[in-house]
Amino acid sequence: MAAASTVGKRILIIDDDITTQEMMSTVLAYEGYRVAAARDGSDGIDRLLAYEKPDLILLDLRMPGMDGAAFCHARKQNKELAAIPLVVLSAADDVAEQASALGAAGYLRKPVDTVVLMNTLRQHCGLKAAAEGPGR
Repeated sequence: MAAASTVGKRILIIDDDITTQEMMSTVLAYEGYRVAAARDGSDGIDRLLAYEKPDLILLDLRMPGMDGAAFCHARKQNKELAAIPLVVLSAADDVAEQASALGAAGYLRKPVDTVVLMNTLRQHCGLKAAAEGPGR
């Protein structure tokens, strides 16, 4: 059952991998988050400009079209969008360094572990982590 403190928190997942999108969306919805998804950075920018702003963005780095780095550059051009916390998703060995270079609040390694995902969201949405886990 969803924790009361997660209900209503909005998450935007920007990832071209439909399997990753669906897994994260299902887990987050079950936990009470409101989830939207975008297929690439351009779609993500469009959603950010057209709809209610999320509390957190989960961003894949490698996507066709507008990739994660290009999304971050475009996002920084708008102060309102730049203020939304961002967590980078990647299978790259240097994901921590890439996330830091992009000014991300954190990162998650793919494949995404659901416990680490939930703790990361709780941390970056201002909620207490449910269990001890890797600090990211």
